[in-house]
Amino acid sequence: MTHKQHNIKTILTFIVPSLIGLLLFMTPISVDGAITIPIAIISKALQTSLGSSIQLIVAGIVVFMAIASLLTRIVNPQFVRKNHFLRTLLKVNLFWLVTRILGAVFIVMVYLQVGPEMITSSATGGLVLNDLVPVLFSVFIFAGMLLPLLLNFGLLEFFGTLLTKVMRPIFNLPGRSAIDCMASWLGDGSVGILMTNKQYETRFYTEREAAVIGTTFSAVSITFSLVVISQVKLEHLFVPFYLTVCLAGLVAAVIVPKLPPLSWKKDTYIDNTPRHDDDESVPNNHGVFSWGFEQAMQRASSAGGVKHVLVEGVKNVVEMIFGVIPVVMAIGTVALVLAEHTPLFNYLGMPFIPLLELLQIPEAVDASKTIVVGFADMFIPSILASSIESDLTRFVIAALSVTQLIYMSEVGALLIGSKIPVNFFELFVIFILRTLVTLPVIALMGHLLI
Repeated sequence: MTHKQHNIKTILTFIVPSLIGLLLFMTPISVDGAITIPIAIISKALQTSLGSSIQLIVAGIVVFMAIASLLTRIVNPQFVRKNHFLRTLLKVNLFWLVTRILGAVFIVMVYLQVGPEMITSSATGGLVLNDLVPVLFSVFIFAGMLLPLLLNFGLLEFFGTLLTKVMRPIFNLPGRSAIDCMASWLGDGSVGILMTNKQYETRFYTEREAAVIGTTFSAVSITFSLVVISQVKLEHLFVPFYLTVCLAGLVAAVIVPKLPPLSWKKDTYIDNTPRHDDDESVPNNHGVFSWGFEQAMQRASSAGGVKHVLVEGVKNVVEMIFGVIPVVMAIGTVALVLAEHTPLFNYLGMPFIPLLELLQIPEAVDASKTIVVGFADMFIPSILASSIESDLTRFVIAALSVTQLIYMSEVGALLIGSKIPVNFFELFVIFILRTLVTLPVIALMGHLLI
């Protein structure tokens, strides 16, 4: 059987948008000595040009979403009932309604600086509104609009086929998940989660695959890793530090998905249909490359016109900004209040003292206080660690905070706000498992390096 001939229009429909997508999301470039990607630079430029008005815009959006969701629950107007997009955006269950209202209350208190300081201070609600939300807002606008370049024109089908031989045996995941990981690693963890969520919704990932990719491969960007290592004053060790993070992350990616709760997730799609093993098999008359190209051509030919892509991009942006930011504001603030104003995370860290002593980490008691607090926010451990004397201990804490990956002020809140099937308790268990798996690897590397 001969291979199908494709017209030049379909080939260009695959190549041009995919190359632009790769350029924007995955081309590492150096700016002021830091490695970043074009999408992050564009987002940063938007954030700079909007300045402090971002907080006002976001406060308006979060308050609007709380009121609109509450009215939808009480009145349930016909135009919402009849429109699938509005229905999924506004018609939420009681838990999400309360979360949105809480997010609105917090954002008004922080913006107007009224109410208890434990919520409005720069270490809690202020950190979420002033430091985190502007970044998310600007990333969401461009990532949401431009994500279809990566998702809709055959790039994932092409690379997915090529990388299945690596991803399936090692991680039991589709080859296309490697792209999610690369986008996170070079750009931002939130971009990886958005890609994963989109592909779960469109039946490219099963429940188990989406949960594993979202909690395991939404790697921390190189840029943020540099910020963390600078905070503990070990910038000169950045290269060995980042290699340690990658090694520990790889070990966790192999082991953690084989343990509950991730191993308990069903291998069914969002509509409960089972995964087909033959989805990834290469026909006898094709090589891996030619079959990947064939799959990409099929996808490109059904991509729709410019208008279709623009409409999908706008819907992505609205879903992210209107749906996810209220959740980040509510859950992030609560997590930071618990971290700053209660001894909860100190108590949760106590069981790690014997493990730290066994691994011969100096100042084990002080180090233990930083371990579980990373669940609230990834940056808090390195802030607390900066007062610790031992270089080895600071190195271990910094690397651990990056490889723990799940923190409620951003990644955790994004996962809970998405359709990816993980709940708060499961995220905490995965966080602890990642800590237990990566800590010995990081401690060993620390002893070898320092």
